[in-house]
Amino acid sequence: MSRQVDSNIALLLDGLGLEGEENDFCDFTIADQNSVAEAQGITPTTPSNFKPVLGKNVTYVVACVILNEHNDLLMMQEAKESCAGKWYLPAGRMEKGETIVQAACREVLEETGLECEPKTLLTVETAGGSWFRFVLTADVVGGELKTPAKADKESLQAKWISNLQEISLRSNDILHLIDKAKLQKQSKPGQSWHQNILPALTPHSKNLMRLIIVIKKRSTNRMHVLLSEKTSIHFPTCEINPAKSVHSTLRRFMVEMFGADVGQHRPLGLLNLEADPSADGCCISLLVVFRAPLEEVPIIGKCAWHEIPREFENKFLPMITTKNSTIELHVVR
Repeated sequence: MSRQVDSNIALLLDGLGLEGEENDFCDFTIADQNSVAEAQGITPTTPSNFKPVLGKNVTYVVACVILNEHNDLLMMQEAKESCAGKWYLPAGRMEKGETIVQAACREVLEETGLECEPKTLLTVETAGGSWFRFVLTADVVGGELKTPAKADKESLQAKWISNLQEISLRSNDILHLIDKAKLQKQSKPGQSWHQNILPALTPHSKNLMRLIIVIKKRSTNRMHVLLSEKTSIHFPTCEINPAKSVHSTLRRFMVEMFGADVGQHRPLGLLNLEADPSADGCCISLLVVFRAPLEEVPIIGKCAWHEIPREFENKFLPMITTKNSTIELHVVR
């Protein structure tokens, strides 16, 4: 089992998906979360049997940040009546049967006339637990830039923009994404930024958050990762509650495993994202680090610490100490 755990850690460190039914186990379901709420005198608002259905009770949006060799940004001019004439990144809602990458390519083509090749996930944004925006960077590989003569319901035109001050934005919520993409483009290979990671095609029927919780053991100075021992050995995983922020769900899950006095910990970012159009759910793998040593962090849940090999410890350390070395999880308030 130790070998399988280490194999899964290696996959996550490469941004890849985890196969096997044990990696779909959920330790803290919405039914469990509802039971905890009821015990506190709170009436739950999400049905215990909640299942994400794209376009009905969950929304997945894709957005693409594309910079050319001159660092100009690809932008599209909105055609929608509510924001006609305003400018925005090529973006839109995913459709049934699409992968995240396919949706991003479709939106870029429809709104700008250009064909693109996505390079990496830049950010995963979530508002509540039912709206997700998957932001990717990409390179242009073909097509023809849309001109006003080709305006349609998707967009009025597209342009390469060097100065955002010259256009009127639909919303400023993309500014930090643009800044982030520019920083990444300027970085040298292996310098602080995470490797290029695209969504793994692993299906999930529920929206899950898998926690990769790491901690140092003082007596040995070795890094450990937390494993759940419920049903089968796996990384602790909880269902994302559509009625709560992801941070709120994370906090509740940590209390479930470590108690109300859970020690100081910090969510750092995502190691991977798993989603496949054969099911409407997804799974994010969130790296969390404890500041206190293992000896000072008692566990009350059915979990255990697993010492990880040095080679993995050496890969985790830069992720813990260096900004932008994991995929950003941006929780919109």
